[in-house]
Amino acid sequence: MRRKQGGMTLIGFIIVLALVGFFAYIAMRLVPMYSEYYAVKQALKGLQQEPGIANRDPGKIQDLFFRRLYISYAENVKPAHVKIERVGNGWKMSVNYEVRKPLIYNLDVVGKFSATEDLTNRGPD
Repeated sequence: MRRKQGGMTLIGFIIVLALVGFFAYIAMRLVPMYSEYYAVKQALKGLQQEPGIANRDPGKIQDLFFRRLYISYAENVKPAHVKIERVGNGWKMSVNYEVRKPLIYNLDVVGKFSATEDLTNRGPD
């Protein structure tokens, strides 16, 4: 009785390895973009928790926001991407930005991100 050996061939293994490598490369391009977006969301949440944030002027609010982003090494958000408008008894802060990273040769991956937070905490200033 002869048994036939089963398993993956060398060509099959190389194809699987190439696919895993390709998806790892894509992940290395996408993960930093999304971690920066998470840092933006965290900075907005932190501002919302700031005591007396609704009583501050927009320039001070923007300065606090960019200080929080500086700690997180967020490089793609610029002051032109931030919009602060008065809403009722507080502020509404919107951050809309786009990140473009080269992928392969002349192909780019583009991420459009948007985050909004109401800054209405009227605690002690």
